[in-house]
Amino acid sequence: MTPEPPLNVGLFATCLVDLFRPNVGFAAAKLLQAAGCKVYVPSQQTCCGQPAFNSGDLADSRALAEQVITVFEKFDYIVLPSGSCAGMMRRHYPELFADDPKWRERAQNFADRCYELTSFLTDICHYTAPKARYPHKVTYHDSCSGMRELGVKTQPRQLLQQVDGLQLSELRDTEACCGFGGTFCLKYPEISARIVNDKIEDIHSTEADTVLAGDLGCLMNIAGRLRRLNSPVKAYHVAEVLADLTADTPAIGQSSQEV
Repeated sequence: MTPEPPLNVGLFATCLVDLFRPNVGFAAAKLLQAAGCKVYVPSQQTCCGQPAFNSGDLADSRALAEQVITVFEKFDYIVLPSGSCAGMMRRHYPELFADDPKWRERAQNFADRCYELTSFLTDICHYTAPKARYPHKVTYHDSCSGMRELGVKTQPRQLLQQVDGLQLSELRDTEACCGFGGTFCLKYPEISARIVNDKIEDIHSTEADTVLAGDLGCLMNIAGRLRRLNSPVKAYHVAEVLADLTADTPAIGQSSQEV
């Protein structure tokens, strides 16, 4: 039997990963390659348009969506280490072009091939054996967009079960928002601070020394609050642990001197 050719995957790095945490992009690429995919990272990629969309700026949202679709539609799948950006592409791109006969079918075809990283690894690639070791008690935060828009819940946990030495201690309210919410934290800072304080209290109750998530926005918000509270809990993107890229790598919000 002739083996099937590898999937050609376009890795959409996301703005936050590109600007603040490139290690997540490297981890995502490593995992996709381990799952048998050929990975491409187009240099022409831009923002997915989510901030503009959430602010009601549909004209700029559509312009950015057209750019993303044009650059990435040649790949078999488009994979993102972010539930919120993946949710934007998969759920909201079709909405943006629902009344546009030129782009409607094109946007829907594109959206159908967009996946959050852990969902793609488990649901499409059936990848179950990351060669990683992380001998720590961790807890996991489910991002609102990934969970509610894409159904990402069991997939990261399925992968984490395979990590040598890792012990998962679930939050009491793992589905509660962290308070980031994109522009929400800027518009309502007092409410956002109260929500993230509740999340930190929940994290501490697990006695975990690490909090993981699949969305860098959530993690930066949580890590920032942990740092301001002088908490010893570290924050990592789930891909960094699965790809075994945490050794000598500062946790999110830490400096290299703190490793």
